Amino acid sequence: MGLIGSCTNSSYEDLDRAASLARQAVAKKLKVKSEFTVTPGSEQIRYTVARDGQLRDFEKMGGVVLANACGPCIGQWARHTDDPNRANSIITSFNRNFSKRNDGNPQTRAFVASPEIVTAMAIAGDLTFNPLTDSLVNEDGQQVKLDPPSGIELPTNGFAVEDAGFQPPAADGSNVEVKVDPTSDRIELLTPFKPITQEQLKGMRLLIKAKGKCTTDHISMAGPWLKYRGHLDNISNNCFIGAINYFNDQANKVANYADSDAQAEFMAVPDSARKYKAAGISTVVFGEENYGEGSSREHAAMEPRHLGVRAVIVKSFARIHETNLKKQGMLALTFVNPADYEKIRQDDKIDLLGFDTMAPGKNLRVALHHSDGTTDAFEVAHTYNQAQIDWVRAGSALNKIRQELAGV
Repeated sequence: MGLIGSCTNSSYEDLDRAASLARQAVAKKLKVKSEFTVTPGSEQIRYTVARDGQLRDFEKMGGVVLANACGPCIGQWARHTDDPNRANSIITSFNRNFSKRNDGNPQTRAFVASPEIVTAMAIAGDLTFNPLTDSLVNEDGQQVKLDPPSGIELPTNGFAVEDAGFQPPAADGSNVEVKVDPTSDRIELLTPFKPITQEQLKGMRLLIKAKGKCTTDHISMAGPWLKYRGHLDNISNNCFIGAINYFNDQANKVANYADSDAQAEFMAVPDSARKYKAAGISTVVFGEENYGEGSSREHAAMEPRHLGVRAVIVKSFARIHETNLKKQGMLALTFVNPADYEKIRQDDKIDLLGFDTMAPGKNLRVALHHSDGTTDAFEVAHTYNQAQIDWVRAGSALNKIRQELAGV
């Protein structure tokens, strides 16, 4: 299966170059040998390439044009497969190929290439096809070759759009009432997050010590889960279900000590978080390098915050996710000495010290109280400026904006 587009590789030139191959395929009596979809990256791009004919070129070749939305990039599509347990391959021009990213199937082998390479591969229906040297057999039984793609950077007649999808807010929203069906499982009104206190940062428990790669998809899985994106409590049931637990090399199985300091109960990560939260016990997450890489999905920051996680401490952050944690009023911290990651045990009680005097450039300190009576301590750094510290003090960036608008 070939998929092109998404927010990353669907510029006018990207689609025009791919469409040049589609036009060749029709002229040379070739049809796509695999399913082929096109996802324009915006309504402006969709409208412009519809006007200029590229979308018709794809459809004439046998391609399917999808709505300009996230779609297959995050698993929001109807993937056609006769056996989900059979190993299969897709090739996309999307920007991520994490396991299960595009269709929730661990048997899918996802490969990333340029839009024109994806298009050529879909025409051939063969990942071993080399468009520079190989020929294809057309409908008349003739051997034909694809010429190199061509495309222009910007549309000759400029970009156009009829409905960009923007609706301005009411000039005076003071009397606007948002009504949500209380029985809805897909939409709920958000409750503002409460500010973190120093007291909440003492005696915390480990929610998960994530091992290896921990992307936004590991933290907040996409695909079918995104139907709950308007319902924070429901979508939080996917929180960290893809992350690998350092202590057992398993996903979605962590130790919980809410009922006993001595005896662990093993359960799914969201269940453990909810149990700690119900008991009034704060939690902390530890991770490794480039934690939170992937999409800019804010749910990956909102869900841990909603479930009672106060701090995320890692070797390094992906920049966008670190900022998202800050905006949700959480503590995004990094080990001063990355080797301190090894000191965390799953039954530790954890103190985070120095929050009351947190200031730009000033490190905080972590104390690990082990069950054998020993203690480890180390420093953690942060990149908060004063405005971002104020977000945390208010509970979130949104809370701070509300305070400023109210003159608090």
